[in-house]
Amino acid sequence: MEIRPVPYDHPDAVTLDALVQQEYVRRYGDGDITPLDPEMFTPPHGAYLIAYDGGRPLATGGWRQQEDTSEGYAAGDAEIKRMFVVPEARGRGLARRILAALEADARTAGRSRMVLETGIKQPEALELYASCGYALVEKFGLYRTYDDSRCMAKALVTED
Repeated sequence: MEIRPVPYDHPDAVTLDALVQQEYVRRYGDGDITPLDPEMFTPPHGAYLIAYDGGRPLATGGWRQQEDTSEGYAAGDAEIKRMFVVPEARGRGLARRILAALEADARTAGRSRMVLETGIKQPEALELYASCGYALVEKFGLYRTYDDSRCMAKALVTED
């Protein structure tokens, strides 16, 4: 298993993004309409990772910096986007490994808090994030007014 950074518009990233959009449609009836641009995931302002096994892309996730307090973000936030594991590779700890790598990268880039938005129709995501130290916080971002949206956060730096 190898986790490596790729551009958000890399062909494997595009393929996995299409699969995660299908998952959103299946669960919610529509895809994620959050505007994303490849530059958002370019270091040091973000990163996009893919886990490969034997050259096959199995899991993905990215982070992008956020500073827009008008949408409920805090200065220093890093927002997780597009966490996804292909169905046949689930249960192998790939999401947890991608998440840890994203947190480490965001911390190195000087981000102080990791934030994410998910939904109630993704109970396995809510469980994963809670087990990794994320807690529910006041809603932020594009989906902050949606009833089935849940926002979570985790500090990346400890206060002395």
